[in-house]
Amino acid sequence: MGRKKFTASAEQLVPDPRYNSKLVSKFINCFMWDGKKSIIQGVFYDAMDAIEKKITDASPLEVFQKAIENVKPMIEVRSKRVGGSNYQVPMPVNRKRQLSLAIRWLRDAVRKGKGQATSVRLAKELMDAYHGEGAAMTTRENVHRMADANKAFAHFAW
Repeated sequence: MGRKKFTASAEQLVPDPRYNSKLVSKFINCFMWDGKKSIIQGVFYDAMDAIEKKITDASPLEVFQKAIENVKPMIEVRSKRVGGSNYQVPMPVNRKRQLSLAIRWLRDAVRKGKGQATSVRLAKELMDAYHGEGAAMTTRENVHRMADANKAFAHFAW
């Protein structure tokens, strides 16, 4: 059996042109469809401009970073087979998975919305996450609630 192959994507990631941030670049890469990066970059920057107009006490990059931090889950349930039964065992989430889950939940929340431009939906979802609200935060709360409900099985986490 071969070893699991990892890509060097973290080292090869180039910061985005406007904010010079690797986090923004990663978000754009995860958000794009069919390799259409320039379209999603335009959508993201339009959303950041909208955030800049609405929130005056913080820069749009700070709002984005705080939104990502707020959506990151600290604990999640993982299925563990013990003695013929499957248990949902709460376990801490490592940093890379926290980031990927936060980006995925924000992306899915934006894609689920209909009727408005994507940049408007993205700006709204980022501002909601910045304030601790919105669909992505609801997903995070559900994950934490599930982990809390199954803490009786925490002793199976080894």
